[in-house]
Amino acid sequence: MGTFVIEGGHQLSGSITPQGAKNEALQILCATLLTSDTVTVSNIPDIIDVNKLIVLLQNLGVKVSKIEKGTYTFKADNVNVEYLHSEQFRKEGSSLRGSIMIVGPLLSRFGKGYIPKPGGDKIGRRRLDTHFEGFIKLGASFRYNKEEHFYGVEAKKLKGTDMLLDEASVTGTANILMAAVLAKGTTTIYNAACEPYLQQLCKMLNNMGAKISGVGSNLLTIEGVEKLNGCRHRLLPDMIEIGSWIGLAAMTRSEITIKEVSWENLGLIPNTFRKLGIELEKVGDDIHIPIQKRYKIQNYIDGSILTISDAPWPGFTPDLLSIILVVATQAKGSLLVHQKMFESRLFFVDKLIDMGAKIILCDPHRATVIGHNFESQLKATTMSSPDIRAGVALLIAALSAKGTSTIHNIEQIDRGYEDIDGRLRAIGAHIKRVS
Repeated sequence: MGTFVIEGGHQLSGSITPQGAKNEALQILCATLLTSDTVTVSNIPDIIDVNKLIVLLQNLGVKVSKIEKGTYTFKADNVNVEYLHSEQFRKEGSSLRGSIMIVGPLLSRFGKGYIPKPGGDKIGRRRLDTHFEGFIKLGASFRYNKEEHFYGVEAKKLKGTDMLLDEASVTGTANILMAAVLAKGTTTIYNAACEPYLQQLCKMLNNMGAKISGVGSNLLTIEGVEKLNGCRHRLLPDMIEIGSWIGLAAMTRSEITIKEVSWENLGLIPNTFRKLGIELEKVGDDIHIPIQKRYKIQNYIDGSILTISDAPWPGFTPDLLSIILVVATQAKGSLLVHQKMFESRLFFVDKLIDMGAKIILCDPHRATVIGHNFESQLKATTMSSPDIRAGVALLIAALSAKGTSTIHNIEQIDRGYEDIDGRLRAIGAHIKRVS
């Protein structure tokens, strides 16, 4: 188990370039199963979750070649579907949440798809009903082995249909979409997720020969085609990492420039940080955060306390609420954070309270933060990372704190952030990785 040792209280400076988007990568790599032609994907982040998926694809028989850093080719012309029945697949598939998205492409192209209950963050229940209800509506038969927690869907040929999703699930929409592109006839998906990474998947599939309309809306129409071709695709920068660096700059009172952020795909992220009083500037396609000695949380027009909550796109992403919460601990004013989607994601606040933060955990979904206004610095402590986003929030807290902090279980952070300690050292952070 790895550990970060962080000497906090140092001001940072310089520029940092966000990695390719983790959540987009998981969708895009699964989509390479839909064609026997070569697909080239660039800006792939070198992180645990993505690397696990690449290994899983290789074990399925996909030919994977690394062209250069971040750029790979994938050729799924000899897929071994029997691998899905192996004990090795049960072990590998259950260790990665994103593995669920191989089911749609496999079902669509090969007539069957299986998956063990996927793992991932311990942030509360994340059900899979949306995925499998969509497959069933497309004509697949479904079975579930309760003893082994193993899911399976099979169909000779999927048929287009109209469906209304019970939730705007991003991975559910992606999975059903990938199943529908090779189905016979036309499929409509209403209440579809429409976040930028899902739009990227649609654009890639259309470049491969799919016929998807309504991209960017919550109503997708898919006209099934016989086959898909190869293509080239570049991942967007990771918006969650961009938000993390904004929070880092504010908490450490540092001047940082975040390079090539794809402003048009950031949605509410910049303005949500501005509501916390954080100044940030658009410079070309970069974000510049100047040194800020103080930042003050806005109230609503009637003077009531500001609430920041998560919602499906174009609402604010739940993956950044942990960052918002930790940044608010040093703001002037108070904030209510409402995490609607996951019931265990706020439980890491006890570690911030140990560091001296003023936080009231109202219930599993809501926390009230009373900011210190930098009049009382957080204190260093020893802690463990419970999940990717909470882990980075704790890392930001440690970098701003007085003294030397230790964070264990950093594999959780490595699942979503590429060489985070090396990139932080490059802008002046005092952080080292130890075994």
